[in-house]
Amino acid sequence: MSEIKLFNKWDISNIQVRDAGLVSYISLNSVVAPHSCGRHEHSRFGKARVNIVERLVNRMMRPGKNGGKKVLATSIVSAAFEIIYLRTGENPVQVLVRAIENSAPREEVTRISYGGVSYPQSVDASPQRRVDLALRFLTDAARNASFSSNKPIEECLADELIQAASGDSKSYAVQKREEIERIAISAR
Repeated sequence: MSEIKLFNKWDISNIQVRDAGLVSYISLNSVVAPHSCGRHEHSRFGKARVNIVERLVNRMMRPGKNGGKKVLATSIVSAAFEIIYLRTGENPVQVLVRAIENSAPREEVTRISYGGVSYPQSVDASPQRRVDLALRFLTDAARNASFSSNKPIEECLADELIQAASGDSKSYAVQKREEIERIAISAR
């Protein structure tokens, strides 16, 4: 029996997650097509068991033109993975995992109020929220870069993933993580 590959191209059995806090929240289960039909929806912490590529596809569907068009979002991610492979020669799922690790904030700020006076307080971000924020930053960066530009969204997503995977400070997702952590440090 042949092994199951994502999009019939990418082997995800040997992908490494370096961040120990995110290991149980970055699901790398073998699927051919990243489409679970929402079976995770009604179980608590169910989205932690959804393949990380499907979560990226779901985030690409969010607001605007791609809303609800999962086939279109899947083709965008698939094309972006092809571009990543051509540019880096690495497994694009590994690049995605590195990008999530590098753009997931470790600390955040929340509002605490005592006696009618509210002030910011630094708190540790949960691993689930770290993954959610990283995926939001990556997809927002691709969407913003392709808006009113000649560059297609596939290239913008590939560029953002490559930059975030290398930890480049030009990446929008890495900039947002640094901004959130900087604000959290000042609120300690």
